[in-house]
Amino acid sequence: MPLDRRGFLAISGRFGLASTLFPGALYTLATQAQAQAPAPAKADLPKITPEMIDQAAALAGVAIAPEYKQMMLDGLNQQRESYDKIRKLHLPNSVAPAFIFDPLPPGATVNTDRTQPVYGKAPAIATLPSNLEEVAFYTVPQLAELVRTKKVSSIDLTRMYLARLKRYDPVLHFVTNLTEERALAQARQADADLAAGKYRGPLHGIPWGAKDLLAVKGYPTTWGAGGFEKQRIDEDATVVQRLDAAGAVLVAKLTLGALAMGDKWYGGRTRNPWNPKQGSSGSSAGPASATAAGCVAFAIGSETLGSISSPSTRCGCTGLRPTFGFVPRTGAMALSWTMDKLGPICRAVEDCAMVMTAIYGPDGHDLATRNAAFNWNADLDWHSLRVGYLKSSFDPDKQEPAAAPPANETVEEKKKREERERSMAAYRARRAYDRRYDLAALDKLRSMGVNLIPLELPELPYGSMAPLLTAEAAAAFDELTMTGRDKLLTEQGAEDWPNSFRVARFYPAVEYIQANRARSLAIQQVSRLFDQVDIIVAATNSEQLVVTNLTGHPALIVPNGLRGNDAPAPPQVDTGDDDQIGGPGTPVSITFLAGHYQDAKLAAFARAYQQAAGFVNLHPKL
Repeated sequence: MPLDRRGFLAISGRFGLASTLFPGALYTLATQAQAQAPAPAKADLPKITPEMIDQAAALAGVAIAPEYKQMMLDGLNQQRESYDKIRKLHLPNSVAPAFIFDPLPPGATVNTDRTQPVYGKAPAIATLPSNLEEVAFYTVPQLAELVRTKKVSSIDLTRMYLARLKRYDPVLHFVTNLTEERALAQARQADADLAAGKYRGPLHGIPWGAKDLLAVKGYPTTWGAGGFEKQRIDEDATVVQRLDAAGAVLVAKLTLGALAMGDKWYGGRTRNPWNPKQGSSGSSAGPASATAAGCVAFAIGSETLGSISSPSTRCGCTGLRPTFGFVPRTGAMALSWTMDKLGPICRAVEDCAMVMTAIYGPDGHDLATRNAAFNWNADLDWHSLRVGYLKSSFDPDKQEPAAAPPANETVEEKKKREERERSMAAYRARRAYDRRYDLAALDKLRSMGVNLIPLELPELPYGSMAPLLTAEAAAAFDELTMTGRDKLLTEQGAEDWPNSFRVARFYPAVEYIQANRARSLAIQQVSRLFDQVDIIVAATNSEQLVVTNLTGHPALIVPNGLRGNDAPAPPQVDTGDDDQIGGPGTPVSITFLAGHYQDAKLAAFARAYQQAAGFVNLHPKL
């Protein structure tokens, strides 16, 4: 089964969620009892009764002896009263919990000594193309060299990208709001600074786009969600401020699936430039689509459980999901305080390194951000790095024998079963086809002289830790659920946020803490792999996506070729549940992993692979 975030959350109930529903159930049962009974004189919920404890215990799979139930009642009623007092505070999304997640295992240290970045040799660009749009797909180093040598002005670049955004948005639906006035003012200033001899570095005058969960003063910050279309946050997110200081030019707020799930937002569905019949995947839908379509030079996305990896894969971009705590999230929408990460979506690895150099480091507000160094060195001797690979993620899928149909199966049940079987057979065919690209990546690495060491992820119940995300997300958007405003969200299916938030209310505090303790084991055991190797190669759409998001390790997702004309046909309808839906002429990717805060080393190795594999110049023909 695919392990993108949407698909993973859809199956998380199979990994233990159903066995953790107790205290929250009492609140819901009391609410239901109030709805079914005559309205009391006061708006208070009815008192919790022994019968409600029985019902909640049945949901949780917990046995409560009769002699204990009466003893529990006073404490349960008082506990429920405390919920209401907290709710009356109307906590905004920007208020973080009083705990801070640290992905480092005991005894780990990080390098805090910053050095000057070492960029690759400036590309030789003799003349500017007669048609400026020919540079739309240039990498950041190429664009930077054009600006630095004054072969092109920032104002001309900005106008070109704004024109492309306007031209392709009706097809790809990747813009929530253009920031045109702000962009033109920034571009003029960048040109004036350069004329005065003030060059800010490789991002000077380069147009970019922000995922619309980043606050930008003077413009709506919509979070992609119905009911938030006109929301304004009177500040610039830290990463926006830092990119401003680096001279970059913000041209657009780009789409995200509503409240950072998928690619469907209040304005429609963001599309894949390689095949506009498909969505771009998400939730960093707009950043990946616009970057791939040559409508921005780079973008900032975010990932909680696949939101940089998935759209980068679908759209053929290079995405860096940094170590948790490397980039401050101040001014960004919170989904999960212990899992959210901001990072660049670009055309090439060195683009990501240039952006990362500008945005990382503590800001004094996001207390989860650590003082660690990102010392980019494009000339790093990557030959000295020890490289492993997750062997099982490259092996053929194990096929379980099909279960015999039930003897009393109805015609309708048979039809549904056969449809499921066809769907799974098509999924397995796509997986088998894509595996050849994964194996080709290993072959390319061996041809580069890399000695690949087989490894496996520790065997732990990662799926049972996944409800941590939905519990935190339900808290982040508590008022949506409590006020009924969740009905304004575009998607209302069983796997979508409104229903997930409701389910999360049944997740007990004790089980949340236990899952975090299990997560500590995962951090320690996965981190030990990086005592053996510096870099791990993994199939993108594999268990590592969930594991490393839980443990906070960095990932670099790199385009790994285009599917051929013999590729299995994609599904007629893109449901959003499978990122690897494929189809001829669409991109595939490979993922590289590293230890905590080893992001610069990770990027240096991924850059070497990207240069050797030669897929950096892939772009769709629009």
